[in-house]
Amino acid sequence: MFKKFLTLVAFVFIATNVNAQSVNLKDPYKMVRQVSDNTFQRITRDQPLIEQDKEHLRVIVTEELMPYIDYKYAALRVLGSHVSKVRAIKDPAEQKQAVENIKEFIDAFQEYLVATYAGVFTQYTNQQVEFAPARTFAGQDVVLVKTKIVDPNKPDIKIDFKVREDRSGDWRAYDMVAEGISLLDAKQSELQGILRQQGIEHVSNLLRQKSQLPVQFRGEGGNE
Repeated sequence: MFKKFLTLVAFVFIATNVNAQSVNLKDPYKMVRQVSDNTFQRITRDQPLIEQDKEHLRVIVTEELMPYIDYKYAALRVLGSHVSKVRAIKDPAEQKQAVENIKEFIDAFQEYLVATYAGVFTQYTNQQVEFAPARTFAGQDVVLVKTKIVDPNKPDIKIDFKVREDRSGDWRAYDMVAEGISLLDAKQSELQGILRQQGIEHVSNLLRQKSQLPVQFRGEGGNE
């Protein structure tokens, strides 16, 4: 299911086509649209490289998409109560090691997202996206950017991006809700049992192993 969500989010981020432009991090609605525009332009421009080697999609994802996803905050949300347990550790040396393990998980989670998005981009077939009108966001630190994927051969898919303002006033996406289901909630549910039974280091290693597989779309129900 997580793969399906990533497929949807990838299509939203690349499905519009206007001239590449700088990204306005001070406006969550403009940020999402501009990232879409820039990423699509880059994929179009780099098609000869992609045809030679699909691994180039990792470069595009890293440079055009990941700077606008708050993967650190998302990773901590996926870890959930594990973070609170680390904060409660009394022994300094033990807590220091636990914090390092969390940092390793964040890095592994980022690598996993890059690899997964790169695989999803191999399936892009020019789906169209409609953006809901922007709303006032003054005084808020989280907003929903509403979109709808339109495909002539399939039912419309409603998607809400959760976009978060950081302490510097910049906005980045950290979660998406597809037809009422949160991507982060789905991933947290998938990993929590493994985290409890085998520990955070095992989960980080698992994510890294998956991220090192060759770039390809594995599809829902395939090798996640």
